[in-house]
Amino acid sequence: MLRRPDPDERMDGAVKEEEEDESDSDDFLVAEAAAGDGERPPERRRGRGREEKERTKARERRRRAVTGRILAGLRRHGGFGLRPRADVNEVVAALARHAGWVVLPDGTTFPSSSSNPHPQTPRPAMLAPALSLSPSPSAAPTLLPVSSCATPPLAARPISRRAGCATALRTTSFAAPRAVPEGAPASPLLAVPVPDDEDATMDGEGGKQTALAPVVAPPRPPPERDFAGTPYVPVYVMLPLGVVNVKGEVAEADELVAQLRVLKAAGVDGVMVDCWWGNVEAHHPQEYNWTGYKRLFHIIRDLKLKLQVVMSFHECGGNVGDDVSIPLPEWVIEIGKSNPDIYFTDREGRRNTECLSWGIDKERVLQGRTAVEVYFDFMRSFRVEFDEYFEDGIISEIEVGLGACGELRYPSYAANHGWKYPGIGEFQCYDRYLQKNLRRAAEARGHAMWAKSPDNAGHYNSEPNNTGFFCDGGDYDSYYGRFFLNWYAQVLLDHADRVLMLARLAFEGSAIAVKVSGIHWWYKTASHAAELTAGFYNPCNRDGYTPIAQVLKKHGAALNFTCVELRTMDQHEVFPEALADPEGLVWQVLNAAWDAGIQVASENALPCYDRDGFNKTLENAKPRNDPDGRHLFGFTYLRLCSTLFEGPNLPEFERFVKRMHGEAVLDLKA
Repeated sequence: MLRRPDPDERMDGAVKEEEEDESDSDDFLVAEAAAGDGERPPERRRGRGREEKERTKARERRRRAVTGRILAGLRRHGGFGLRPRADVNEVVAALARHAGWVVLPDGTTFPSSSSNPHPQTPRPAMLAPALSLSPSPSAAPTLLPVSSCATPPLAARPISRRAGCATALRTTSFAAPRAVPEGAPASPLLAVPVPDDEDATMDGEGGKQTALAPVVAPPRPPPERDFAGTPYVPVYVMLPLGVVNVKGEVAEADELVAQLRVLKAAGVDGVMVDCWWGNVEAHHPQEYNWTGYKRLFHIIRDLKLKLQVVMSFHECGGNVGDDVSIPLPEWVIEIGKSNPDIYFTDREGRRNTECLSWGIDKERVLQGRTAVEVYFDFMRSFRVEFDEYFEDGIISEIEVGLGACGELRYPSYAANHGWKYPGIGEFQCYDRYLQKNLRRAAEARGHAMWAKSPDNAGHYNSEPNNTGFFCDGGDYDSYYGRFFLNWYAQVLLDHADRVLMLARLAFEGSAIAVKVSGIHWWYKTASHAAELTAGFYNPCNRDGYTPIAQVLKKHGAALNFTCVELRTMDQHEVFPEALADPEGLVWQVLNAAWDAGIQVASENALPCYDRDGFNKTLENAKPRNDPDGRHLFGFTYLRLCSTLFEGPNLPEFERFVKRMHGEAVLDLKA
């Protein structure tokens, strides 16, 4: 039987252990002095004693560090609820409970299926000696290695090692585990040994004993949180990118109506639609064709769904998830042929035609209009054309596109320029308008020689520590580096400020929002290189998202953030070299926005159909035990497609919608 000592005993044991360490060192010193009093000088004897004492203390510090990491891992990935200074008995008790055993307050442990609190046979094993960090050839129990072949949840997998199951089992010897009692779930973290005479099977008449093979079962997931009674968070679904084609027609209207009816029955509040600048103002300046969107909005209103509308001032195609091609307006492309500096440009001179450079926000290069005037005219035309939808409350929000992919960022990681995840990307400030802006900023600072962009920042697929600018202690944190990055980020903030001011005029009285991308790779490095090239001045020693939140607050805009469904451990499993931390990034951005007093919405960055992804989204949407009761004011699901209606995907999504609405579900898994 296991017996757990009370807290006083544990404390006494810890004190005795410390005293034993010190007394051992003192005894060593006394013994050495007695044995060689006439052979060694006193200074040498004292020196040897001090060295041994320091070695003992170092071993103790290492032991505590290892124990601390074990406890931290168990608390984080197993949900064991261990206190910060838990001792080995508490760890054993937590593992035993996780394996389905009953642990009494006095430490007595027995299978949950047994009615006898003190069973004689079979005897539960003493588990305390089993906590070993390395395989042992002896029959002593060990912690089983978790291998990817057993397909456990990613949180239980090793981060950087992917050894196969067969190899792991061949190279490690285990005592044969007892079969798990019926009704008691097994845990791969725990191998429970029994005496040899009870742990063998009889093979034939000779009675040859054969050891049982170790049984490894996936661990039970942590219990699901019950969101019944929590705040109502509306759920929207993005419609396909090409739902309205360039001819002004609703693509596959009958199928779309059938899918929207299913979503309405599932409890979805509304849909999100991209209004593409390249479709509406395609041929001539200030000639707008809203015909296809009128038809689509009529369908959505008849189904009693709400609308989120995106003012998409960028092209569609060339990015992850783009399945159609919708370029910028033809008349803009013609201007770009004679003046390619209207586009963002990288160091090699390659132009990115996805959106217009912020350098022409106040330059009259678009047939007599500036870029912000073009955006304002487009938004004002939409507001007039769909006035009845605003008045009836059908259009609940306008999301204003402010850069690449409709997000507030530079197009720093463009796939059509060869970028691949997790490359750091490149600065996009080499068009002549932004270069002129940089020269003015450097001269105003009194350092004209700073009117240049970094020449040691690598290329699209570089890693931070392979560059002179982004490496630890690199130029990003020099006087020049801080000047350049501050200017680069300020251009982004100024663009948002100008466009949102005009959006507020065009959509007076309506809710507006801005989408900010979740650039989570290289978040665990000092420089946060991928964020810097995208315009987010957010190294480890500076908060780059509070200034963005302040600009949004100035204009009463909400922040829509991505990647709320991603888990840091999953990213480490697939790309450990990226040093990504989506959970840390989401926490930083959401808190920056909430602290600024603005509303926060979110959407998933990648297609999501599994319960783990939905549960992670729910945890971010309604943080547990938040003292201010903060939560998201909306969530938009990426994206409507046929896969959503296949197999268990739709029931999982419907279940997710109910929990976002604060409704009870009956199949919570404990």
